[in-house]
Amino acid sequence: MKVLGIIPARYASSRFPGKPLIDLAGKSMIQRVYIQTSQSDFIDTVVVATDDDRIVEHVRSFGGNVMKTGTHHRSGTERCGEVIDEYTDFDVVINVQGDEPLVKPAQLEKVIQLFDDPAVKIGTLVKEMTNLEDIRNPNRIKVVLDVKKNGIYFSRSPIPHIAQKPHDSWLKYGPFYKHIGIYAWRMDILRELLQLPMGTLEQQESLEQLRWRFHGYAIRTAETSTETPNIDTPEDVEAVLRLLKNTVQ
Repeated sequence: MKVLGIIPARYASSRFPGKPLIDLAGKSMIQRVYIQTSQSDFIDTVVVATDDDRIVEHVRSFGGNVMKTGTHHRSGTERCGEVIDEYTDFDVVINVQGDEPLVKPAQLEKVIQLFDDPAVKIGTLVKEMTNLEDIRNPNRIKVVLDVKKNGIYFSRSPIPHIAQKPHDSWLKYGPFYKHIGIYAWRMDILRELLQLPMGTLEQQESLEQLRWRFHGYAIRTAETSTETPNIDTPEDVEAVLRLLKNTVQ
């Protein structure tokens, strides 16, 4: 199985413009994501996908693979779709978030290993939730699983709803799972997904994966005990820098 790792990277983030190029203890964020992804023995080739010349030149400066993509893409998945038109000789594609500079190779490998099962077409990660604050937080995406560990439904709301039990006791009746947004697809399936129209559920929840579920595609999950911080705003940088101080650079 030949695996392509794609790191979508936009310069024009509304909350943090230019964040792929910010300095994190001597290396840019995009370089750190690239290094972490490249450390996986399961990934054959890593490429950054970006619509910005500054990111293109920077990735080339540290010897990374990079592809200039269009400015019209609405999601990282769409940007991955443009890349696979050029990188065709792969079986599985994994989309690595460009704002997670501490992503662990083991997290990526858990997702890739799902494809040892020929029935798996889409893979992602989940983590058990251990506090009520996350369960109630609409920015923490929840997922419920079936017996095969496929994601039945993803939501910003607390799911499952524990009927006839006080909310502050819900953890006793779990488990509750948080979705970790690392996706992988078989190459042919990604091409199919890119042709799907947006469905009602995706519009209601503002969750791209609900388009795939709406159209009947199963999403197999792997469970991780690790969650690495992402950088959405300038305020998130300090937390990452503190963690970097405790790791070997």
